[in-house]
Amino acid sequence: MNRRNFLRNTVPAAVTLPAFINGFSFTAQGAETPLAKLLEQTLTDTDHVFVLVQLGGGNDGLNMVIPLDIYGNYYNARTNVAIPQSQVLRLDGTDKSGLHPAMTAMQRMFNEGKMSIVQSVGYENPSFSHFRDTDIWNSGDTRRNRRERVKTGWMGRYLESEYPGYPDAYPNADMPDPLAIQISNFPTLVMQGSIYSMGLSITNPEKIYTFVNPFSDYPLNAAPANKELRFLRVISEKTKIYSDIIRAAYQRAATMATYPNNNSLADQLKIVARLIKGGLKTRVYTVSMGGFDTHKRQVNAGDTTTGNHAKLLKDLSAGINAFQQDLEMMGLDERVMGMTYSEFGRRIKSNASLGTDHGAAAPLILFGKNAKKGILGTSPEIPADIQVVNNIPFQYDFRSVYASVLEQWFCVKQPALNNILLQNYQSLPLITGPCGVQDDPEVINGNSEDLLLKLWPNPYTINATLQFSTRGGNTQIQQINALGQVVKVLASGEYAAGVHNIDIYNDGLPSGAYFIRLQNQSLQKVISAMKVN
Repeated sequence: MNRRNFLRNTVPAAVTLPAFINGFSFTAQGAETPLAKLLEQTLTDTDHVFVLVQLGGGNDGLNMVIPLDIYGNYYNARTNVAIPQSQVLRLDGTDKSGLHPAMTAMQRMFNEGKMSIVQSVGYENPSFSHFRDTDIWNSGDTRRNRRERVKTGWMGRYLESEYPGYPDAYPNADMPDPLAIQISNFPTLVMQGSIYSMGLSITNPEKIYTFVNPFSDYPLNAAPANKELRFLRVISEKTKIYSDIIRAAYQRAATMATYPNNNSLADQLKIVARLIKGGLKTRVYTVSMGGFDTHKRQVNAGDTTTGNHAKLLKDLSAGINAFQQDLEMMGLDERVMGMTYSEFGRRIKSNASLGTDHGAAAPLILFGKNAKKGILGTSPEIPADIQVVNNIPFQYDFRSVYASVLEQWFCVKQPALNNILLQNYQSLPLITGPCGVQDDPEVINGNSEDLLLKLWPNPYTINATLQFSTRGGNTQIQQINALGQVVKVLASGEYAAGVHNIDIYNDGLPSGAYFIRLQNQSLQKVISAMKVN
């Protein structure tokens, strides 16, 4: 009997499986997985908690973190949605970028040293599909071949490596609580392990399941469905146990800060705060808000500081600020950090419907007491002669942000870090604390001027020379087209500190506008390039 028929024939029709099992994934796989070698490792013990805030739909990063140092190019590219320069919220320590005027609460957080902004986060080949790009961000895998893609999430792999033997060996004295909790009706790929989801999905901690295991009476024998039956038994049993634990923790605590009304993100974060205060040792929480697919009516015609996007950013800002205040009043702010992310950004040029279309890179925000205050990276590259197809080239690979979280917050060491992220990604200076980074103002303020990156002639036809410098160590140089996609890798590997040249000859690329991206360790630089026939 196959899995689909087994589930159809054994589960009552009135029960939907994702809700019935409270968010565990029904993907029973064999025991031999690429993570097997990780399960024998013991990682660093920590009480740190991380909160992922998903902005569903593709957030317009250019109108969230507004480039003041190239404001003219920004305004010319989107005159019907651009935020007036006089109303951009200024940030301490920089005159290059500011926030949307609806984000006053997060402006205060930044100025108080509780927020870090990473500019132009993306990856090498965005698909501009909501579903595919969400899977990419959740899995950390950008491979196009379906057969090669992993079916696990980056946080799922981390938790599986940290807690080998889950779920059979849990809860136990060392980890008596759920490993991860998603405030959602359904589980997402981000928490998926090689066999089980490493987290539970809940929406109301006081009304989660109290059922008796419906699969306990089915005998285990040599039938083909035996493996499936055991799978269902384990999930049902653990769901019941963890449901009781979550309910008890929620009832033990109460929020202390005032959360904004009519704000779904704030409602979710309020639950997270209560569960942490209630004593759960849960490592990771996920919350989400949708509505960021702003193809039309992103702003109001009479006032671009208002409209759908402004409402979303206000809710985001107010919800996260209330959560941070709650943590501080509860004495938990030393333990908790969070991060926003969206599946992609929006195009540089706005459309005629007072909106923006699917784009590539966008800024990402980390928040909490241990966020390293500042803006990492430079303002996005916006050409003066903007075209509809132009996208923001990425400065930082999103997996470098993940590497930073794992290394600097959860204290993950090599080789486990590379195994979790599937390959080596350069860590960025984003988090302070016991495993975090020391002060490096050159890096956190995006000051990469000491890195040389020059192409001549520019524009070029057949021949060109690329000159660059590094501080030594891992260095990568990519050529990116106007859509924000990597079309050439010009250099990748270990380079000695100093200046290097690369000769380009007959690269086979069509004429057009390009960007050259250099990353050396945690520093990056992007320049424009033009090829003509």
